[in-house]
Amino acid sequence: MDNGSPVWCDPGLQYGMIDRSIQFFNAGGWVMYPLLLLSVVGLGIVIERSLFWIRNSTRRELGAFRKYADLMEVNDRETLAAVSSKDGSPIGKLAYWGASKKQVSEEAVLATIELIRPSLDARNGFLSVIVGAAPLLGILGTVVGIIESFDLLGQAAGVSDPTIVAGGIAEALYTTAAGLTIALLALFPASYFKARANASLSRLETLGAMLAESD
Repeated sequence: MDNGSPVWCDPGLQYGMIDRSIQFFNAGGWVMYPLLLLSVVGLGIVIERSLFWIRNSTRRELGAFRKYADLMEVNDRETLAAVSSKDGSPIGKLAYWGASKKQVSEEAVLATIELIRPSLDARNGFLSVIVGAAPLLGILGTVVGIIESFDLLGQAAGVSDPTIVAGGIAEALYTTAAGLTIALLALFPASYFKARANASLSRLETLGAMLAESD
């Protein structure tokens, strides 16, 4: 009886999807466990980095950059220090550092930017590792599965149905599919986070040059 509920709310459909997912996981063998670990770690990194860049949105960063640049143009360090002290963003930290110094050298600016850089690039390297490692793990699982299937095929006396071997090869390909899926899902966020970090570093370097020139 149709009660008007969406198809995805059907408990039978949900349980069927869960069962298929479990079967898919089990069919991949032991390689699915490190792939699962990579997917969980990757998801955690994507969530954490997404929250970071939401807090430090491009619009907010550009607004702060213009405000600090205007204050430096009139050499109002007192106001710059007061305003930037309430700004915990990377660009706010650099502005406050520069405003609190009597003299700012180019070398000191670059050193300070390098101290801020890790907050922008944090965990991007892990995502890059996931993008590279997930497909390799998937291929490894497939190769191991194919080797096992051909070992079974070599034992002619123990194989009465060739479809068993074909099924084993098909199951071995599950790890490749899982690895490629994880890599693709991590690739796009990794590229986006890297682009955002580069844009923020560019603004930091511009602001740092203005701080050095204002002395």
